[in-house]
Amino acid sequence: MPEKSGKIKKKAMILGVGLDTDGHKRITKGPNFALVGGTQETHEAMTETAVKINEKLKTKGKNLEDLSHEEFDDLAHHVGLHRNRPELN
Repeated sequence: MPEKSGKIKKKAMILGVGLDTDGHKRITKGPNFALVGGTQETHEAMTETAVKINEKLKTKGKNLEDLSHEEFDDLAHHVGLHRNRPELN
């Protein structure tokens, strides 16, 4: 929805989906992330990663939507995430 100035305000979110299951339904939401599914171990790992990303954003004084794709890739790599590049396999 446009703001009064006519500019569209950007909003970014991280969506984490755990594809393994142990029969429990898990959902965790934060200010800029939503995590669903996964075993307890998987869901905890996703939650820990989302929290680390938010801590790094806070130290940089930025919001998720303020990052360029390259900045997000660098931040994600720093917290232990790696881009899946099937074209390289």
